[in-house]
Amino acid sequence: MNVRTALVTGGARGLGSAAAERLRADGLRVVTLDLEDADVQADITDEAALRDAADRIGPVDVLVNSAGIVGPNRPLLQTERDEWRRVLDVNVLGTVNTMRVFVPGMRDRGWGRVVNFASMAGKDGNPNLSPYSASKAAVIALTKSAGKELATTGILVNVIAPAVIATPMNATTAPEVLERLTSLIPMGRIGRPEEVAELVAFLASDRVSFSTGAVYDISGGRATY
Repeated sequence: MNVRTALVTGGARGLGSAAAERLRADGLRVVTLDLEDADVQADITDEAALRDAADRIGPVDVLVNSAGIVGPNRPLLQTERDEWRRVLDVNVLGTVNTMRVFVPGMRDRGWGRVVNFASMAGKDGNPNLSPYSASKAAVIALTKSAGKELATTGILVNVIAPAVIATPMNATTAPEVLERLTSLIPMGRIGRPEEVAELVAFLASDRVSFSTGAVYDISGGRATY
């Protein structure tokens, strides 16, 4: 049996690194992509760079879109247009770019798994994180659309919506914001990267077969819909 290849963006740290480690444990060939400290260094907002990377990586069977940024921690009326553009460029268009580059090969081979990362912020809307919340809502809608479009191709496209997870990304989030978000979690704690990685491994496998365009919450009970 051929070994499947997984590409994990944002794979140098945080949820991406945890996902890469877990997929390797399942026997996949894992290639991490990030701005630095990864197997492949590239910017997901640069489609030309991604296509160059694709030539070097070869066929990709599993695409995990973990790369993302939080953006400004301020009220909406204090945010600036360029900040919005940066968050949307990375979190939304970056995900679109990787899908446009790597999914056609999956379609040609008749099998593929795409696992996108959104956030509970994309469902609930976190105050003082409007660009981030809006971008993650967009990733959810993008996943639903792509899942429907690719439903008969052998490619499943799903999205994970975590609550607060102990990652370096949250190190830059204001302490009072983290405290408030943690208070919304009925389990009374934040999540661990390895817990999210288990869900990634499931969605990247043959174990999931009749689920696409779906949102998988991992929120310690925070999710209400």
